[in-house]
Amino acid sequence: MNEHDQKRIDRLLKTTLPPMAVAGEPRRDLWPAMLKRLDAQPAAVPWFDWALLAAAAACLAISPGAIPVLLYHL
Repeated sequence: MNEHDQKRIDRLLKTTLPPMAVAGEPRRDLWPAMLKRLDAQPAAVPWFDWALLAAAAACLAISPGAIPVLLYHL
């Protein structure tokens, strides 16, 4: 690669990529966004998760010998 190509690549990279923040600092404060996300409504558990939990509990109640099998697959 000659010097002309190197300068061309440097120029293209400088125009394409935004400048890096000083010492890895973000350009804006992220704490307000984090507080907003923490205050947001937690995600609801879907009904099929409860159905799977009920099925696993029923299997364990019917045959307690399945407990090691369930623990192995977790």
